[in-house]
Amino acid sequence: MAAHPALPRTLLLGGARSGKSTRAEQLLARYPDVLYVATGGARDGDTEWAQRVALHRDRRPASWRTAETCDLAAVLADSADPAPVLIDCLALWLTAVMDECGAWDDAVWADGGEAAVQRRCEELARAWAATRRPVVAVSNEVGMGVVPATASGRRFRDTLGRLNMAVADASERVLLVVAGQVLTVKPAAG
Repeated sequence: MAAHPALPRTLLLGGARSGKSTRAEQLLARYPDVLYVATGGARDGDTEWAQRVALHRDRRPASWRTAETCDLAAVLADSADPAPVLIDCLALWLTAVMDECGAWDDAVWADGGEAAVQRRCEELARAWAATRRPVVAVSNEVGMGVVPATASGRRFRDTLGRLNMAVADASERVLLVVAGQVLTVKPAAG
């Protein structure tokens, strides 16, 4: 197993296009082998999405590996792979979870969807807290803007806020990226 300089478990939060993914990549730039976990998936026919994905891929070092998955608990539990992990991003992961659980629908949410989503969030938070892998995650800070007009939008915002809190609580370092500038919310000890 390759030795890595100490890397605190780090959560980067920020708004859309704040620079959070770029800053997360910079935190891991010194590592030749990084597992970049993309949670956004493919969106067939969406050329704007394809351009965003290409931009992310093009700026990463060629030696980094990419895994397109939302099974973050398994990635975090994989002790056989010592490479640092960059998860981009928790908001897209939650979108996929809500899709899988049918949680956008009010009736489904009330009839077990909320509990199913909550279980998945708790599983992820436990895996984040337990991982021995060097890990950095990116997530959107969605609670500082417009109040969503729909119930499903508000439940997404609230659920992501709670997930971000759980992951932040289990992180050694939390950073907020605003206009490309990094603000330390929770400094790494030592």
